[in-house]
Amino acid sequence: MEKSVAFITMGCAKNEVDTSHMQARLLEAGYALSDDVERADAIVVNTCSFIQSATEESIEAILDAAGIDSVARGDAKLIVAGCMPARYGSELDSELPEVSAFVTCADESSIVSVIDSALDVERITMLTAVEAGGYLPEGSVSAYVKISDGCDRFCAYCTIPYIRGRYHSFTLEDIEDEVRAHVSKGVREIVLIAQDTGRWGRDFEEASSLASLVDELAGDFPDTWFRIMYIQPEGVTDDLIDAIARNENVCSYFDIPFQHSNAKLLRSMNRSGDAESHLALLERIREMIPDAALRTTLIAGYPGETDEAFEELCDFVEEAPLDYVGVFAYSREEGTRAYDLEGQIDEDEKLSRAQTLRDLADTVCAPRIASRIGSIADVLVCGIEEDGQLFGRTMWQAPDVDGVTYLDKGAMGEVVKVEIEDALLYEMEGTALS
Repeated sequence: MEKSVAFITMGCAKNEVDTSHMQARLLEAGYALSDDVERADAIVVNTCSFIQSATEESIEAILDAAGIDSVARGDAKLIVAGCMPARYGSELDSELPEVSAFVTCADESSIVSVIDSALDVERITMLTAVEAGGYLPEGSVSAYVKISDGCDRFCAYCTIPYIRGRYHSFTLEDIEDEVRAHVSKGVREIVLIAQDTGRWGRDFEEASSLASLVDELAGDFPDTWFRIMYIQPEGVTDDLIDAIARNENVCSYFDIPFQHSNAKLLRSMNRSGDAESHLALLERIREMIPDAALRTTLIAGYPGETDEAFEELCDFVEEAPLDYVGVFAYSREEGTRAYDLEGQIDEDEKLSRAQTLRDLADTVCAPRIASRIGSIADVLVCGIEEDGQLFGRTMWQAPDVDGVTYLDKGAMGEVVKVEIEDALLYEMEGTALS
């Protein structure tokens, strides 16, 4: 009888990509994928452990899975993959005895043998090479593609280098193969992701650049949208801005995690820049691409953030020409340099500052979204709400983190020209012109 595996994926889009690759390997090996965790022979929880709250959510998901009757009886096996095993290693064996096996980020390619062992499956023949692209649900119009993994920045608050290892770019050939596999299945938008997309290619023996990658992909797949996420400020070069500007199928969308605007705090974070340099970068982008959408992420309540430094951050949000701002309260993570810094801020105060910043961002960004009313935009039709309302996304809207655009007609995966007629905070509404 065919064995089935269910996945529970926590955390960011990079984890979603890892899950899709594990799923593809299991399908190739003859396993079925199940959406019903209570009926699956094995459950894989792909965990996130970037910050404490993510770890807690992952633990809750593991315990919920362990409580399923089939797992509690021992009929189904529970596997924990991803960031938690990579970060905590052997500590988890005694803490989570319900788990049959742990798989780190680096070992996820071994998922078939791990599941085989857990379910006592004997494999007679060796597996063939797995098709590039990973598994995507049927009808997907957008897909994430990782262009690198790991990070060399060692920001003082961040656990990623300890979880994912040192930075390494994936080859152009591998990236193209993955994009091609997705496009062949009807995907119309490829979102390029990594911990630090702007560094792509610099670690090759013959160095390359993200601008070069953008040109290659845009030229090879002219009917596909490309969107870049997680570009550190230093990675936003004039060459990259030019590449995005000259390729019509590359979204004029810049996701730049500034994290703060105070120079002293940024140095403490092991980051560069300040309010002035951040503003100069945003203005440079807008000069070269006036219609560009600009997003950033910011941390509130970092150790040593005085009232004056927080006010400076608020002033930056008011002044910066940003369309979207993601805000996180600082999370004190063991093993990072910021964990032992003086000037730790009370948890309630951190949360209060984060909420203040979110409210301010909504106040500042909503009018910028509304300023697009009356414009004509290409909208990628993405789905239908439960009430039958059709929705999609413009090139100004990234999946999962920004709003959507509601429209009156169009087919899934189709790009429709739409006149934007209304906006409500980050959502837009329009009428198809054809």
